[in-house]
Amino acid sequence: MPANRVPWTPNVLTSSTAPKSLIDDRGCAVYGHFDGPVDNLATDKFCYFNEMDKPASKWAKYFDFKQFQFVSIVTPHYVIGVALADIRYVGSAFCYLYDIKQNQLLETSWLKPLGMGYQMSASPMQGSAKISGAKGTVEFDIEQGAWRVKLATLGIEADLNLQPEPLSLPMAMCNPTGYSGWTYTEKHNALNVKGKLIINHEPQPLQRVTAGYDFSAGFMRRETSWRWASINSLTEEGRLGLNLAAGVNETGCNENAFWLNGERHLLGAVHFEFTRQRSAEDLPLQWRVYSDNGQVELTFTPQNCRQEKLNLWLIKSNFRQYLGHFNGVITDNLGKKHQLTNVLGLTEDHFARW
Repeated sequence: MPANRVPWTPNVLTSSTAPKSLIDDRGCAVYGHFDGPVDNLATDKFCYFNEMDKPASKWAKYFDFKQFQFVSIVTPHYVIGVALADIRYVGSAFCYLYDIKQNQLLETSWLKPLGMGYQMSASPMQGSAKISGAKGTVEFDIEQGAWRVKLATLGIEADLNLQPEPLSLPMAMCNPTGYSGWTYTEKHNALNVKGKLIINHEPQPLQRVTAGYDFSAGFMRRETSWRWASINSLTEEGRLGLNLAAGVNETGCNENAFWLNGERHLLGAVHFEFTRQRSAEDLPLQWRVYSDNGQVELTFTPQNCRQEKLNLWLIKSNFRQYLGHFNGVITDNLGKKHQLTNVLGLTEDHFARW
């Protein structure tokens, strides 16, 4: 063990009961890890102030609220990634289909102005998010915290229910953001998938398909960036899920979590070490994702990339999501080590000004 590392000992991080309303009677956000989705974000009750401690204007309260939702579906032959986002000035979405064997990625995207042609769910417990047009339709329906995904684009016909293992907990949390904002994030990986999935007119059996979702919303920083890693995989140990991030959601608690056969382990802070890609033609070299105490020690080798750069004056986005393979070790909160060998997953490097 390197001299600067503090030896890690098994530890069980806990979560509290999810509040019905994320905003309390004082107009303040409730912070911490929760054991399930919050019923109501209650943004109308939030007392939002500017940098000089004055009540923020109605325009600021409206335009400073952002939200996005993402689903990853992994089959033995394909990876599907689909996202919807509302950054107030515009609504956007993308969907990609990655052929694992051929290492080929097809993608499409949508961009809609000022709330027209799309909708987002205001609650992580109940609601619908949808965008549609000539390129097809993407829809996420949430009912009592359970996700249903409908896709009709890129040769994909899907109507899928994402189902956790019995008693499995999502990673749900809220942290302060910037001077007076907050961010609510909920993620659940390694979920069972039921329903219908047809790709290029071929029905896909679902017995070995797994998925994960991300619901994030809040009064986020005007300028932000993050690094992220995600796994939804079937391994010899069973259904393995992983969510790791750095750059956001680290003020008080973080969003790092590991699931095995539905059992959730909340993890400590991690570092992402890599050389940023500068040209569209090149993939970066191997990433290292690790924690100071050795609980997480992974390498990631990119194979392909979905990327987009937008420079629209008020808003900017430099987005790269990589598909590739993880190798290394994760130690769960009971001290058991789990070896990852060429496990397919995602990483992301993103700068946003919104």
